Amino acid sequence: MTETSTAERHSQRRDEPHDGARSGVDAAGSERTASAIHMQGLHKRFGASTVALDGVDLTIEAGEFFTLLGPSGCGKTTLLRILAGLEDADQGRLTIGERDVTEVAPHHRSVNTVFQSYALFPHLSVRDNLAFGLKMRGVDRAEREARVERIAEFIQLGDLIDRRIDQLSGGQRQRIALARALVCEPDVLLLDEPLSALDAGLRSQLQVELLRVQKRLGMTFVFVTHDQDEAMVMSDRIAVLNGGTIQQVGPPREVYERPVNAFVARFMGHANLYPISARQGQRVTTELGELELEPDLDTPQQGGGELLLIRPETLDVRLGRHQGVNHLAGRITERLYRGSHAEFRLAVGDTTLQATINNRGRRLPEVGDEVTLVVAPEDLVTVAN
Repeated sequence: MTETSTAERHSQRRDEPHDGARSGVDAAGSERTASAIHMQGLHKRFGASTVALDGVDLTIEAGEFFTLLGPSGCGKTTLLRILAGLEDADQGRLTIGERDVTEVAPHHRSVNTVFQSYALFPHLSVRDNLAFGLKMRGVDRAEREARVERIAEFIQLGDLIDRRIDQLSGGQRQRIALARALVCEPDVLLLDEPLSALDAGLRSQLQVELLRVQKRLGMTFVFVTHDQDEAMVMSDRIAVLNGGTIQQVGPPREVYERPVNAFVARFMGHANLYPISARQGQRVTTELGELELEPDLDTPQQGGGELLLIRPETLDVRLGRHQGVNHLAGRITERLYRGSHAEFRLAVGDTTLQATINNRGRRLPEVGDEVTLVVAPEDLVTVAN
């Protein structure tokens, strides 16, 4: 049996984009309506040669947990800073809800940001950190104190409210940074890689907590990360960016299992990609040999050639030689044991590929073993080069 795909494991969450506004409750229990975000033709250049954004058109639905995903320098942080008002677009239009905020100052937008560094005041107490933004907005003391108490209880930090920030752990500081952004009750919350400094175990725990908060509030969250797994776990939809342009937008499962081009395929996870040298109906020829696709599989719409994508976890690795549709003869050249699963490099004819096998208590193939690789037609995808 093949290992369950990464996307399938993560797509148990909400895969459908929201239709219109979505309601939730704030920390006081009052109903609120989330805001959609519309970006039209956003361009941003730094200096004469650096293009950060190159005509970004994007709609983020009200109440979505939306992720901007891509490598360093792809434009995701610049886009987040334009949403926050910390950078001005050279060209284009930005609306939040029904309001055009293209030229609106940051402090006049109903947007708050949780930064990677948290940007907390270490010499102040949790209470004073939470109250700071409200004080700057002129909220009176009684209302300020009431809202601080409510948000502290909402994210289960009431027992820490009088501690200094420098007395807290990294996970507790992350929660305080989130609470400080939420206490001002913005229409949109922006999150700039807020979990990146945490260890793996705490990071996984806080991913779940962050999702619970967003689901309860029904607020629009825009999350920036370069971590594909984190994006797939947390997002309603993902926008994959590269070179200042959006390569693909969609639910996590769609982006992982049906990438539109080779960049998205490679960036979203391990990808075996092979040029298609010939195609006749549902049969394609590659350096692996002849393989059969699922009926009516769409041909890529983008130009630049056509590639066949095989995700490593979709391959069934069987000891010995077997015959059948999409059966490939191979030999194990490398094995990496990773606890819950093992990764294999295999030689198939004159080329190589990677396979992943879930360790379900069975004997794993050894280096040098002759095996048969089997892939179902529905797991084969064609992408633009």
